Amino acid sequence: MSLALKPSLARAATGALAAALAIAGSAAIAPLPLLAAGPAQQENGALLLAVGESRVINLPENLTDVVIANPAVLDVHVRSQRQIYLIAKAPGETNVFVTSGNGKMLYANAVRVGNNLTSIDQMLHLAMPDADVQVSTMNGMILLTGTVAAPEDAAEVERLVTAFAGKDTNVVSRLKTATPLQVNLQVRIAEVNKSFSKNIGFNLATADATGGFKFGLGQGRAFYPQWTVGGPLLVGTTSSTGTTTASPITSGASLFGEGKLAGLTILGALDLAEAQGLSVTLANPNLTALSGETASFLAGGEIPIPLSSSLGQVSVEYKQYGVSLAFTPTVLADGRISMRVRPEVSQLDQSSAVRLGNFSIPGVSTRRAETTVELGSGQSFVIGGLLSTSSGNTIDKAPFLGDLPIIGNLFKSQGYRRQETELVIVVTPYLVKPVNARDIALPTDGFRNANDAQRLVGQIHDGETGGSRPKPDAAPATTVTPDKIGSASKVNRKSATPGFSF
Repeated sequence: MSLALKPSLARAATGALAAALAIAGSAAIAPLPLLAAGPAQQENGALLLAVGESRVINLPENLTDVVIANPAVLDVHVRSQRQIYLIAKAPGETNVFVTSGNGKMLYANAVRVGNNLTSIDQMLHLAMPDADVQVSTMNGMILLTGTVAAPEDAAEVERLVTAFAGKDTNVVSRLKTATPLQVNLQVRIAEVNKSFSKNIGFNLATADATGGFKFGLGQGRAFYPQWTVGGPLLVGTTSSTGTTTASPITSGASLFGEGKLAGLTILGALDLAEAQGLSVTLANPNLTALSGETASFLAGGEIPIPLSSSLGQVSVEYKQYGVSLAFTPTVLADGRISMRVRPEVSQLDQSSAVRLGNFSIPGVSTRRAETTVELGSGQSFVIGGLLSTSSGNTIDKAPFLGDLPIIGNLFKSQGYRRQETELVIVVTPYLVKPVNARDIALPTDGFRNANDAQRLVGQIHDGETGGSRPKPDAAPATTVTPDKIGSASKVNRKSATPGFSF
C-alpha cells in the first residue's frame, strides 16, 4: 500500500511518518541524483548499506508518496518533504521509490543490505593488502570474488569473513589463484616376496637276470641313461662302456645305490631338494603436473608379442612393463589436492611364459592400483596393500603300495611349497614451485672419468661424493669508455664479448 501526504498535512505528520509500504515498483528505474551524508557505495547501480548504517537523501521537490518493497530489510524516516533517511535493518535486497504530488519520480533505487559490508572490505584490505577480493551480498549470502596468490590465501579470506560476519552467514568463495599451481606426486611401492619349497622323491629300477618268469618294478623319474648290471656306478652326464650312469636332479642332491634283493638287481635314487627365495622390490617414482592436467611416467621397456593375422601373416604388438605412474591432480580452493592416481609395477615372469611355434613369450607379473583420493600437501595415504600367503603339498605315489607303512615311502614322492607376498603403495603429493637451476642436485654431480693412469691401478672413476657439476658463470663486467664507442679497432673484443665461461 502507499501513503499520500497533502502539503498541509505533511508538515504536521513529518516526524511520525515511517515508511510507505508496497510490493510493487520496478528496480530498473535509474536512481536520480542524490546528496548523501557520506560517500555511498554502488554496485551495478544499487546502493550498498551495512546493517545499522543509514543514508540521507535530499530530494529536488516535495514528496507525497514513499514506497518500500521489503520493509524488513530497510526503514525510511521522513525528516521533511525534501529529505528522507534510509536505515538498514537486516541483510537482504529491496527497492525504494519516492514520488511527488503530480506523479513525478523524485528518487528510485535498489538497496542491498549486508552484514557490515564496508567493514569487511576494510578488514580484508588491512589483513591481506596484496589480495584483490570483492565482497558482494545478496539475500543474506556473502559472495567472495577476485584473485589471491595461493589456495591457502583463499581459505584464509573465507575464514576471516566467516568470523567477521558470523557463523550463521552463508559465505560462498569463488576466488581464483593468481598463478597456476603444480603438484609433485611421490609414490613408494614396497614389495617383499618369500618362497620356500621342499621335495623328497624315491626312484627305483630293477633288473631280473634269472631264467623263466621275469619280474620288474619301476618308480619315479628316468635317472639312468645307461645301466650295466654289476658294472661300476658313475654319477654324472658322461658315460662309458660297461658302466652304470646315474643323473642327479637339477637342483638339490641325489643319492644312488645298487644291490640285489629277492633275486632282483635294484637300482635306486633318493632325490632331496629344498629351495628358499627372497625378492624385494622398492620403486619410488616422482612426477610433477599442472593442476587439472594428466601426467604419465614409465621406467622400463616394451616386449614384442607376435600376433597372427589373416593370410598367414604375423604382426608384432608391444606391451609395456616396468614402473609406471599416471595421475591427474586438482588443487581445491582450500589448498587440498584431489587426484586420480594409477601406479603400476610389472616385470617379466618366465615361469608363466607361453611358447607359440618358435616364439617364447614371457608372462608379465603386475601390481597395479587405481583410485581417487583427497589430501593436503605433504600428507601421505596408503592406497594399496596386499598380504598373501599360499601353500601347497603334493604326493605322487603308487596305489596301495604307497599306503603301506614304512615300505610305502619307497613308492611315493612328496613336494611342499609355500609363498608369502606383502605389498604396500603409498602416495604423497606436494604443492611445488620452480626453483633456481643451481639449487638442483643431480646423481651425476661430482662424477669424473678416470684417466689412463687411474685405470691401470683399477680405479674406474675420479668422482667426488657431493661434488658439484660444471656450471656457467657470467663474464666479468667491462666498462666501455667513450673513446671505444664507434671504433671497432680499439675495442678489446675478448673482454667485451658477452657470454659465459666454464
